[in-house]
Amino acid sequence: MSSTRSSSAAALTALDRGRTDAPLRIGMVAPPWFSLPPAGYGGTEAVVAGLVDKLVERGHEVVLVGAGVNGTLAQEFHAVYDVPPTERLGEPLPEAVTAAYARQVLAEAGVDVVHDHTLAGPLLATGRTAPTVVTMHGPVTGECGRYHELLGGTVSMVAISDAQRRLNPRIAWCDTVHNGIDVASFPFEPDKDDYVLWIGRFSPDKAPDLAIQAARRTGRPILLAGKLNERAEREYFDAVVAPLLGDGAEYVGEADAVIKRELFASAACLAFPIQWEEPFGMVMAEAMACGTPVVAMRRGSVPEVVADGVTGYVVDTMDDFAAGVERAGEIDPHECRRHALERFDLSVMAAGYERVYRSLVDVGAPDGDGTPTLQALAA
Repeated sequence: MSSTRSSSAAALTALDRGRTDAPLRIGMVAPPWFSLPPAGYGGTEAVVAGLVDKLVERGHEVVLVGAGVNGTLAQEFHAVYDVPPTERLGEPLPEAVTAAYARQVLAEAGVDVVHDHTLAGPLLATGRTAPTVVTMHGPVTGECGRYHELLGGTVSMVAISDAQRRLNPRIAWCDTVHNGIDVASFPFEPDKDDYVLWIGRFSPDKAPDLAIQAARRTGRPILLAGKLNERAEREYFDAVVAPLLGDGAEYVGEADAVIKRELFASAACLAFPIQWEEPFGMVMAEAMACGTPVVAMRRGSVPEVVADGVTGYVVDTMDDFAAGVERAGEIDPHECRRHALERFDLSVMAAGYERVYRSLVDVGAPDGDGTPTLQALAA
């Protein structure tokens, strides 16, 4: 475990912190599985890294707890693991160690607000005076949903889409802030190739097999990119996806940040035939940033992210999905880019979280017994 600190980061006085426009000192806790930002896969870590950079650019101080080497602008970085335990993804102990380490670091850091993106960390919110914000990056139903319901008013929950909030109104939501991307880092390409792109995690929920079938119906080739690190992913790929490869369908491996941008920029469209209530699909925003339309099933956050008929097509059946792939060339790439910049740029996300932080700092932290003191803020 290691930490780095910026010698130029000066502590804010209590008088300064009382100003509504004063910079905040923010404790940010990231999951331990990937570096910040991640080299390849790592959606939550990418969001955290981008948020940290924008908050610093907006004048705030960030005390970041994460793993690996710090690639962000955070003035202080505390590494729980010098090498992220990626191969142990899903095991409980790395999460528990991260929570314990973050508790120790933040107790000494004098932060105004804590923003926790981990699973175990929110359990320690009652032990601090600063309010704790928790972003729901995962499912809000089932056992995961029940866990976050039981946290009650000890934390302030932020949804990444209104669709996510509707799935579980029993969670103590305080706001919705869409995930953001650095739109400027994505190349805009108005002239497209003919191939369809599918990119994501290999699972039935993401339905790469349906994407292949839709592309074949239109006569377009399709490229598939995604990680195959976990056993369930490999088993699904071998049983369902591999038999469909060939005849215009090609698996190109896991795309890093550079390759991903190249694939997005040239694709005729992004195929997003999800089969679950996805709370937010980063790849949709990334595709639109490159001027690439999105064809997606009407599930989860899709109608919030894609402007139907403007930046892609939001459909209800696979027949309509194939038709959307066929008509992808009718979508104006400039509208896709504009939409991504106005709705999903990192600056928009950072402003949203700044609004959340300031509202909570003004009100104060929940009572130590978990009594919600922020009920007026919850929708």
